[in-house]
Amino acid sequence: MVQKAVEEKERVVVRFAGDSGDGMQLTGDRFTNATAMLGNDLATLPDFPAEIRAPAGTLAGVSAFQIHFASRDILTPGDRPNVLVAMNPAALKSNIASLEKGGTLIVNEDAFIKRNLEKAGYAENPLEDDSLDAYQVFRVPMTSITVRATEGLEVTKKDAERSKNMFALGLVSWMYGRPTDVTIRWIEQKFAKKPEIREANLAAFKAGYNFGETTELFAHSYEVKPFQAKPGTYRNISGATALAWGLVAASVKSGLPLFYASYPITPASELLHELSRRKNFGVRTLQAEDEIAAAGAALGAAFGGSLGVTGTSGPGMDLKSETVGLAVTLELPMIVVDVQRAGPSTGMPTKTEASDLLTAMFGRHGESPIPIVASSTPGNCFDTALEAARIAVKYRTPVILLSDTFLANSSEPWLIPDANSLPQVEPKFATGPNDDRGFMPYKRDENLARPWALPGTPGLEHRVGGLEKEDVTGNISYEADNHERMTHLRAAKVAKIADDIPSLQVDHEEGAELLVLGWGSTYGTITAAVRRVRAEGKKVASAHLHHLNPWPKNTGDVVRSYPKVLIPEMNTGQLLKLIRAEFLVEAEGFNKVQGQPIFAEELANDILRRLG
Repeated sequence: MVQKAVEEKERVVVRFAGDSGDGMQLTGDRFTNATAMLGNDLATLPDFPAEIRAPAGTLAGVSAFQIHFASRDILTPGDRPNVLVAMNPAALKSNIASLEKGGTLIVNEDAFIKRNLEKAGYAENPLEDDSLDAYQVFRVPMTSITVRATEGLEVTKKDAERSKNMFALGLVSWMYGRPTDVTIRWIEQKFAKKPEIREANLAAFKAGYNFGETTELFAHSYEVKPFQAKPGTYRNISGATALAWGLVAASVKSGLPLFYASYPITPASELLHELSRRKNFGVRTLQAEDEIAAAGAALGAAFGGSLGVTGTSGPGMDLKSETVGLAVTLELPMIVVDVQRAGPSTGMPTKTEASDLLTAMFGRHGESPIPIVASSTPGNCFDTALEAARIAVKYRTPVILLSDTFLANSSEPWLIPDANSLPQVEPKFATGPNDDRGFMPYKRDENLARPWALPGTPGLEHRVGGLEKEDVTGNISYEADNHERMTHLRAAKVAKIADDIPSLQVDHEEGAELLVLGWGSTYGTITAAVRRVRAEGKKVASAHLHHLNPWPKNTGDVVRSYPKVLIPEMNTGQLLKLIRAEFLVEAEGFNKVQGQPIFAEELANDILRRLG
């Protein structure tokens, strides 16, 4: 066998694409896991079809998984893939426009038959004309080689063909020097109870790896050296998992039992799945009959002395709004997780968007301000969950935590924190009378928070409900001055949180006249775009908001310090409206509502254009 050359690369972006039944998410996940074990920095972008059972081979059924891995620190899943693996014509047609010119295109040529070409809308076979001349095309008969590799095994031809995603995984694993033992162990464990399926997948994976190593089709492989990360123990983690673990950590650090109620909704359902596996931490989960019931159950759990959490996506936030308003007037600690997706209504349920900020800020009737925190990276979802719990418990208020589809589904290496370093969350339950008149349920502490009294505690009986409460006593009140006083007290309590959160940190460059201000999952894109702009010799500053209500106290000073403020958002300008209204600055927006994250390349180009 001829020894093939190995070319070193600093970073690579690979996208696997195929039919929703081709196992592209599994393939990408396994490639990601092997990459994490090798020590590369990485970021991923799963892309799911919105149709549950789209016809096989159609554009609506295409599923893709993109991974960006490197020998240096990276912040995004990459703009354009360097390598596209297309398992059928529909996958090719849906993704070819994203592949960089001169990029590597690996196609399963067995799938390019007349019927599949027609389903994808091809009049002619693109492998036979000149439409792909701009790319390095490698035609690999993945299906037929996989079937041959499984000959002699007790497996049907259909099951053998289903293993072709493992062939693709083996081939790309060879191309980039991914360790094989990680994937082999996983296959053996995953299909331990189905030995025939296990052997078929093992055979397909090894066939793909050996094909790359022995065929003359590929002249060389590539090496991406490990990233020299900060010392510690890392694991690959998705935003959904990190958020769930952050809630569990908040439960442990506060001593409060975690109760999570939700109605299944994409993309928030993974929170319910993950938390339901954590019964060893005393986590209790409820799959409610609807969004309203889930919110009511979480608020009831908070009344009963638990860390009450409910999670949903945009449409569910609409339904929960009345109960969230009840939590405002009851002044009980409750966390509402909104994993945002493209809307309105059902919208594009598997595509990302960050368009619920104004809903979180104002989406309730009456004057009902609520603290809002937003996650910025998959790993940061852990920290944001802890912060949401801290604020909710300390200030006796519901808190809205904003994530999004991109954060929930994507993953990155996460430095596992020292549990002892995590902040304590002290509930400080009421234990007895707090006034000469006895127990006063709305007598406030230095944080303007009312007592948290567990039901059934002798002497601490008090009224609950949505009617306005009398200041201090908690009696029902229709008195005009009292309602105005309670309205201002609730608002002052939320505003007071600004004294208890970090200042807005600015990555300033001397001479910069443009500030790029972001929130949510735009963090990686903004940071990467700023790096590119500075590499062009231009001056630019950036800052990122994690607390959106209240703002960090220096937010006004920061945005007024720059002649130009640019706010990139995956909406039509929601933070932009708030910043303009609150601080009277002439900020401008860079907006994208295509169901995809903002890419660093397009933002960098816009910044350069604005800088002239």
